[in-house]
Amino acid sequence: MSWQENYQRWQQASLTADLSKELKAMASDEAILQEAFTNPMSFGTAGMRGVMGPGINAMNIYTVQQATEGLAQFMDQLDPAQKNAGVAISYDSRYHSQEFAFAAAGVLGAHQIKSFVFDSLRPTPELSFAVRHLHTYAGIMITASHNPKQYNGYKIYGPDGGQMPPEEVGQIVNYIQQVTDIFDINVMSVPELRAAKLLQLIGEDIDEAYLAKLATVTINPELIKKVAADLSVVYSPLHGTGKVLYDRVFRTAGLTKISVVPEQAILDPEFATTPFPNPEFAQTFTLAKKIGAEKSADLLIATDPDADRLGAAVRQPDGDYQLLTGNQIAALMVNYILDAHRLAGNLPADGCVVKSIVSSEFPAKIAAHYGIETRNVLTGFKYIGEQIEQMEVTGQGHFMFGFEESYGYLVKPFVRDKDAMQASVMLAEVAAYYREKGMTMYDGLQSLYAEYGHFQERTVSFDFEGLAGQEKMKQVMAAFRKQPLEAVAGVKVAAHEDYLAQTHTENGQVSALALPKADVLKYYLADDTWIAVRPSGTEPKIKLYFGVVAEDEAAGKAKLDAYQKELSTRLK
Repeated sequence: MSWQENYQRWQQASLTADLSKELKAMASDEAILQEAFTNPMSFGTAGMRGVMGPGINAMNIYTVQQATEGLAQFMDQLDPAQKNAGVAISYDSRYHSQEFAFAAAGVLGAHQIKSFVFDSLRPTPELSFAVRHLHTYAGIMITASHNPKQYNGYKIYGPDGGQMPPEEVGQIVNYIQQVTDIFDINVMSVPELRAAKLLQLIGEDIDEAYLAKLATVTINPELIKKVAADLSVVYSPLHGTGKVLYDRVFRTAGLTKISVVPEQAILDPEFATTPFPNPEFAQTFTLAKKIGAEKSADLLIATDPDADRLGAAVRQPDGDYQLLTGNQIAALMVNYILDAHRLAGNLPADGCVVKSIVSSEFPAKIAAHYGIETRNVLTGFKYIGEQIEQMEVTGQGHFMFGFEESYGYLVKPFVRDKDAMQASVMLAEVAAYYREKGMTMYDGLQSLYAEYGHFQERTVSFDFEGLAGQEKMKQVMAAFRKQPLEAVAGVKVAAHEDYLAQTHTENGQVSALALPKADVLKYYLADDTWIAVRPSGTEPKIKLYFGVVAEDEAAGKAKLDAYQKELSTRLK
């Protein structure tokens, strides 16, 4: 259908009041109408995410029901035991999240598939845990993670609690595309679901089980006890799901001096204090820094609205706070985790750290010092989950830690997605480790640089909005492949990898990559720099990733600036 025909169908449909009002407001802007009604929302391996509003290319109750109809039809083809295992569903604090969650349950119920829906918002990692704890076949999380208020999203999880694998997602997408009428999907009401025993509310029962597992994250509880009276942490849930559990999480770990940022502990879909609720941004810590200064806090922690990502700032010698990068946080945690296990005498010989291909080599170098392997996987925490599963099935390898540079970490595999609740506890234990030594975490980071080299990373995003933007992204990636980089800022490219072609090229020799296909290019320069080019899987962006190692911070920044300046011209 043309966008005009799709638009006409929506005009004629009996829409919800809010969507009807928004549709009328769009009538005079043809560009917005084309964006909303030309192509359906993309559903990738991370699910779908977009601006809320009318249209086939927006997050609304009808596109949510369409996506769930695809999942339900896929589950109809499973054996009865798998289908009867049902689906766990959670949601965050955004507009329409609860509505979308129960709409999804209604579609599943029409297929006689039972849903286990949280009684109120819960973190994404707890949804992952619930899938495993309840042994459901799948999970649905309604969230747009760290995106601004106008966004929402829909993520599907598989039986292992990780995001649904690509093969199954491909089948689900086929079923989604076969839904010919988005307004003619059978949906049971909540009372009907309850009467038919096709919806079970969950909440405190899962909380208690999840908290019991979180209590196992700390490695040295005695260490925390020693410094608990002095160790001060400021925490912000950024108006999101972390609020539900944070107090019990920290108390269970033995931490007593926890201050919350009160303005950001309000469950507010407007994200009133931080329009971009992303803990990698300095502005999200403005309020936390004020409280930190008053209390001389050791550590500031913020989790994004669905509490799967964690950002942190540490106190410097002058009393100000330095925001850490995701890679720096990972380095501090890897060093502590491995050293703590070494001191306890239980560091496994086959221990393994897992990271994404666009994450820092700094933690990998630390891991090598302890004799621990680092495995690289594609971006997406499901690939880290796959490695954990492989270790458990084969008995080869012992998972120690997993991370992505985008502020996602996993300490213990009872969850199969990034878990900011686990990371909060572990990072506080790292702070305790350095406090007992008479050091701050800032001091600890500097000591790691002194020992391993000054690693620095940078990620730069380029936006490509609208239909024209999607085509431009394809052209940019095609141009990189047509004209391969031979040198950057005068430094020779020693090797490069094309994860779409699954090739590694070095000295004219081409070998195969073992990882799955992905639209990523990675370059290794002669000075130990690496650079990656990757379109985002959830947003209309192309990202440039840079990783350098230098003598000091100034030298590293100079390298990053030079490489960024040269390559940025190819994305404009």
